Amino acid sequence: MRVAIIGSGPAGFYAAEALLRRTDAAVEVDMFDRLPTPYGLVRGGVAPDHQNIKAVTRVYERTAARSAFRFLGNVRLGSDITVEDLRLHYHQIVYAVGNEADRRLGIPGEGMPRCTPASVFFGWYNGHPDYRDAKIDLSVSRVAVVGNGNVAIDAARILLRTPAELEKTDIAAHALEALRDSKVREVFVLGRRGPAQASFTSAELKELGEMADAEPVVELDEIAAGAVPEPVQDSPQDKNLKVLRSFAARLPEGKTRKLHMRFLLAPTEVLAGADGNVAGLRLEKNRLEMRPDGSIAARGTGVFETLQVGMVLPAIGFSAERIAGVPYDEKAHVIANEDGRVVDAASRAVVANEYVVGWARTGPQGLIGSHKAASARVVEHMMADGIGLPARILPERQAIIDLLRGRGVQPVSFDDWKQLDRIEVARGEWRGAPRDKLVDVATMLATLDRHE
Repeated sequence: MRVAIIGSGPAGFYAAEALLRRTDAAVEVDMFDRLPTPYGLVRGGVAPDHQNIKAVTRVYERTAARSAFRFLGNVRLGSDITVEDLRLHYHQIVYAVGNEADRRLGIPGEGMPRCTPASVFFGWYNGHPDYRDAKIDLSVSRVAVVGNGNVAIDAARILLRTPAELEKTDIAAHALEALRDSKVREVFVLGRRGPAQASFTSAELKELGEMADAEPVVELDEIAAGAVPEPVQDSPQDKNLKVLRSFAARLPEGKTRKLHMRFLLAPTEVLAGADGNVAGLRLEKNRLEMRPDGSIAARGTGVFETLQVGMVLPAIGFSAERIAGVPYDEKAHVIANEDGRVVDAASRAVVANEYVVGWARTGPQGLIGSHKAASARVVEHMMADGIGLPARILPERQAIIDLLRGRGVQPVSFDDWKQLDRIEVARGEWRGAPRDKLVDVATMLATLDRHE
């Protein structure tokens, strides 16, 4: 059985490994990615000061070393290759394309300069080719990060780290230079609901109290507000509350940078200054209410305040981008599916031999490791669906590469990637960093041509 996996992030690699470990079927896997570099958000989304998380790529390297696996990078679905091409050359298709589109605040002023989606910011500092030229203006002293997930925490932490802390990471060189000159001294992380409803993890939260020249500022009255029960003891929410309460109890340490954690505030308008750039954020105070089903809702109180900031980074979630020829769930912002089987968005009828894993299946939820079991479950569906179906004769395996080259596409193999990997690691040695990333696709391809 020959399978195409579209996307090379964690969910895609876990699906590949589950397929290649089967003993009841001989499986060949071709993994496609629009970039010459694999690993998806592990490379382009995980914060550069979290190198321990990035070590998971060693597991993916073992999968890539299998003889039945091929990586075809620098291949863009929809232009270089179509869904119909894949259906012709593969028995089954797995979409592992993640969530690359931002969810928006939907408030007046959101599109003005210095109101920048968090995905653009973290893509910029991680050296993602799409965002290497993003205009990130760090000449302001105060920044608001809207959202209560780990992406919001990452953005705040990177803004407040010292250059000495950052230069030891694999942060993109252009971002490191900009952050050296940054004037940002205060960051406000804003949550629409209370701290017990936040989705960040306590491990990430604790890091905010360990920065060299930044200290967390938390107001206890905002933690206590709302007539809702305390979270279950030792639950993730309870652990978050304990960390926040420890921050609130701290005496000022005299550090020059401040991280304000504020809750029960909903942005209603991004305010412009005389120069047309962000000058502030209008916020409505919320209260928490219990719904009849036991869930918790945040309701506006009609009480407003204005927070003076020079930049706004919305970090309220992501959605899957539409793929021509693949059903899309408009409500959930994912590829339309039933437990990983792609379905027609209207009728919910199963689309034969097409599957989806990762955030394109569920939306942005779960940590990297949680994708392993989820992808394996979808692989079980693939195998069950394949039993009893008549064998379909496909073109030779080489035919897909010949097709791409005939269209002027230069597929990048995993061996090619390893060459780029060695170059990046060597480049990083001068500053004592794990790597110095190549951030331009044309440069990557030219580098491979020279080495060949």
